[in-house]
Amino acid sequence: MAGYSDTRQEHLRRLRRIEGQVRGLQRMVEEDKYCIDILTQVSAASRALQSFALALLDEHMAHCVADATAKGGAEAEAKIKEASDAIARLVRS
Repeated sequence: MAGYSDTRQEHLRRLRRIEGQVRGLQRMVEEDKYCIDILTQVSAASRALQSFALALLDEHMAHCVADATAKGGAEAEAKIKEASDAIARLVRS
C-alpha cells in the first residue's frame, strides 16, 4: 500500500488544480497575453508542483521509510538511499 493512500483524494484534487493552472498557461499563450503575466503564472504552477512533491515526500518518509527502518536490514538502507536520491532531485529542480 502506498504511503499516500490516506490522502489520495487530496493529492488528486491538488493535481487537478495544477493541471488547470497549466491549461491556463496554454490559454494565455494562445491569447498572446503579456510575457510577465505568463511568467508569473509559470512561477505559481512551479510552486504548486514543488509543494505537492514535498507533501508526497513527507508522507513517503513518514510511512515507507519509517516502516523499512523499523524492520532494518538491506530494505531500510535501500529506502533511505531512495529517499535521499529523491531529495537530491527535488533540490536540483
